[in-house]
Amino acid sequence: MNRIFQLNDDDYSFPPANMANKDGLLAFGGDLSPNRLIVAYANGIFPWFNENEPLFWWSLDPRLVIRPGEMRVSKSLRHTLRSGHFDCKIDTQFEAVMRQCAQTPREGQDGTWITDEMVEAYVQLHQMGLAHSFEVYHEEELVGGLYGVALGKLFCGESMFHLMSDASKVAFYHLHEFLVAHDFKLIDCQQETKHLVSLGAYTIERESYLEEIRNLVTEPTLKGNWSDGTAKEMIIKITQAEKARFRVYNLDADLALNSDE
Repeated sequence: MNRIFQLNDDDYSFPPANMANKDGLLAFGGDLSPNRLIVAYANGIFPWFNENEPLFWWSLDPRLVIRPGEMRVSKSLRHTLRSGHFDCKIDTQFEAVMRQCAQTPREGQDGTWITDEMVEAYVQLHQMGLAHSFEVYHEEELVGGLYGVALGKLFCGESMFHLMSDASKVAFYHLHEFLVAHDFKLIDCQQETKHLVSLGAYTIERESYLEEIRNLVTEPTLKGNWSDGTAKEMIIKITQAEKARFRVYNLDADLALNSDE
């Protein structure tokens, strides 16, 4: 059955991520408040929806990941890194990176899931010290970057962009080196793309991913601005109701998500 759960508005609970349907769609509804986003990422779930759609929550199977220390750096990328054409900074233009990611055309997609609502939500996480951006500059102009969410020893990559060749790869390289230096154990890349596979990412079964992050998110989180030396490792308390009740919809039937019920 191609089912989907409706989230409660009065708590931050999610159904177990392994109850997502065959496409990885788990639930709809709720909001993008920081508490809900933290609970979602800690449980292997992320939001992804287009404008004028309900807020959809996903947990894909398989899941694309890369482990810090296993990035594949090609000869051409090494040449680019040595060339000095690019400078990389961290956590200096978080919102600008998100908005550039929103404007980047995606193969097979007409629009973007990075709506103003999404930008506002992740900027809040950034201000809390839990979302981070890596920015790549050429002659002081922002030409590439990426952003994501860090919990414990897990980094959940959300999106990247480039305005010059190799700029997003340079951003990913610097992210990777930072995560290696700070003993992160896993980078969640969510959905398989040729670009990420070329950098060394590979898929694992959702159940393996969920089992692994269960421990990683309980490790101390490097919370704060990653560029100015003020970030500190802190335990992030993540709570989820144990007896939440959800309405279940069958998407194969004509149960409109936009109904007034």
